[in-house]
Amino acid sequence: MEFSRRTLLAAAGAIGLSSAAPESAEAWQSQAPSDPFGCLVDLTRCVGCRKCEQVCNDVNALPAPDTRFDDLTVFDTKRRPDHDAFTVVNRYYPGNLDEHGKPEPTYVKIQCMHCQDPACVAACVTGALRKMENGAVHYDLSKCIGCRYCMLACPFQIPAYEYNDPVTPRVRKCTFCFDRLVEEGLQPACASICPEEAITFGRRHDLIGLARQRIDKDPAKYVDRIYGQTEVGGTCWLYISDVPFERINFQDLPDRPVPQTAETIQRTLFSYLWSPIALFAILGAVMAATSNADDKEPGREP
Repeated sequence: MEFSRRTLLAAAGAIGLSSAAPESAEAWQSQAPSDPFGCLVDLTRCVGCRKCEQVCNDVNALPAPDTRFDDLTVFDTKRRPDHDAFTVVNRYYPGNLDEHGKPEPTYVKIQCMHCQDPACVAACVTGALRKMENGAVHYDLSKCIGCRYCMLACPFQIPAYEYNDPVTPRVRKCTFCFDRLVEEGLQPACASICPEEAITFGRRHDLIGLARQRIDKDPAKYVDRIYGQTEVGGTCWLYISDVPFERINFQDLPDRPVPQTAETIQRTLFSYLWSPIALFAILGAVMAATSNADDKEPGREP
């Protein structure tokens, strides 16, 4: 089956012209809080004790894990947060050697990053997810319809769905201990329990200053980068490390917030009335070409 190349190119050109962004399009506006709370994770201090996992499990009344919290064989398998575990710690061997020449591990705590301009919030069609002034990306079960667009949108692949609950399934992720912050004035449980003080809670601006201070004070120890300072518009969970982040499975993400990219595409495609019309025009051209080709098949009655 052959189409008219000229017809298709002409229609594609029409869409290309119609999708040019207008100069008068309204600029995207960030909804990020000016100075929310956050946490700074110093990976050079984490020893993989999993106390943060245990207290998170207790505070959120999550089911007991299959592997005990004091069983370190869990590090043999890479894990992700899920509906029954809001945070996990993984172990990596990025190439560092200790004083005896043995591979030295790096432990990485993973949870919702609580983005400044969250993609999950932008994707949620009911407002079940909201970015709060204190920094938390908060989930309201009463508004959730289970569309799971948040799961598709998240660049860190964090939100998890309770597929095992057919009656009242929820989207589950780290809450940033929202109730503790708001009602009790306490810091997140994982930050309060860490015996090595690998997790520091505070205002995001102050945490960035602290991270920069540690890096500048000991540049031979730290990589000159604060992960989360600019990634996807910035996150409320920040990391510093003594090894390059790409060696310990951190994603290399753009600085541009995901919602800004999505809104730019929408404005580009639909800023002029003829953009949808042009889209239907090319689809119509394809259908017409297909129909004509089928009508000309040998043995087919007109």
